[in-house]
Amino acid sequence: MNRGRTVFAQQLQYISHNDFYRCVDRYNGDRRVRNLSCWEQFLAMAFAQLTRRESLRDIEVSLAAHRRQLYHAGFRSVVKRSTLADANETRDWRIYSEFAQCLIQQARPLYSDVDRGLNSEGTLYALDSSIIDVCLTLFPWAPHQRSRAAVKLHTLLDLQSAIPVLINITGAHTGDSHVLDHIIPEPGCFIVMDRGYIDFLRLYHLHQGLAYFVVRSKSDLHFRRRCSHPIDPSTGVRSDQTIRLTGKYTSGKFPALLRRVSFYAEDINQRFVFLTNNFQIPSPTVAAIYHQRWQIELFFKWIKQHLRIKRFFGTSPNAVKIQIWTAMATYALIAIVKKQLGLKHSLYTILQILSTALFEKTPVHLVFQRYDREISNSVSSNQLNLFEI
Repeated sequence: MNRGRTVFAQQLQYISHNDFYRCVDRYNGDRRVRNLSCWEQFLAMAFAQLTRRESLRDIEVSLAAHRRQLYHAGFRSVVKRSTLADANETRDWRIYSEFAQCLIQQARPLYSDVDRGLNSEGTLYALDSSIIDVCLTLFPWAPHQRSRAAVKLHTLLDLQSAIPVLINITGAHTGDSHVLDHIIPEPGCFIVMDRGYIDFLRLYHLHQGLAYFVVRSKSDLHFRRRCSHPIDPSTGVRSDQTIRLTGKYTSGKFPALLRRVSFYAEDINQRFVFLTNNFQIPSPTVAAIYHQRWQIELFFKWIKQHLRIKRFFGTSPNAVKIQIWTAMATYALIAIVKKQLGLKHSLYTILQILSTALFEKTPVHLVFQRYDREISNSVSSNQLNLFEI
């Protein structure tokens, strides 16, 4: 079925063109466009992510080297860097944001069988932000510290699928808790956060939306204990209390009761205090949920290492957002390909293999079989050499 189609084109078959063009039409993306349609722009930016291109010139030269295969991948002509730069500056970034959300919604159900071992029915999310340092001269809209500038990625990550469901891109000066305004509470879900997200008015909005949160408490929190619950010290839990906030401002912002759980992590000799609005789960589970927050830090580390979001092809907020959202769309596409083809490889390995074979006219599953054979032969060869020694 895929004979004669490039590996790049085969990956694109998992994308709904109807969804993409609905996003384009919603923002008149292709209006009065003669060269480089929105689809071609997305292809060029996805190519840059898959092959780790460093600049617009790099994209132009690399695509030109595969001139004969471009038509079969969806390009009508060779991509010029000036045309791509103009498109990134002027096309509405929301086209790619909403399309990335379509791919994310397609990918998440494929990972519904992943078990985090927490015995919780609701979806578990982690909320955090990450800083990407940039040059203040080129990015004056994102000041950070003195002569530095930075872009901040506020991300809500579905921990079951390791796929982001919300990304808000701002300058680094924007406070973390402001992203809570963009979250639509999902009844029964858990959102785990660090202390930077303690804003009781916004947390109360989540509470009213029947969403649960687990957040690390600040040391200067003013509260009154209403009652204490039985604990098992062998689990690391030191106290489990029902409290009411008594601070001058906090008591009015979060008028409901809260649960305060103190936990001692023996392996690192550190004490943690958590706040949650869920009173049903066991107290050790509260600590276990917070422990899952480290996965979002791994996610940030992964995308910074393996996707092109640390060096930007344009300097305007629009260009930056297009690049980040096409990176997220590419990430979701790789996650979809992994499940649809039943691949056991990590996302990193899949990305590396695809980057070297994008314009081969080989069925994708055979590309991965070839890789497995080469790895197997390499291991066997090394073993023979060891035995000969």
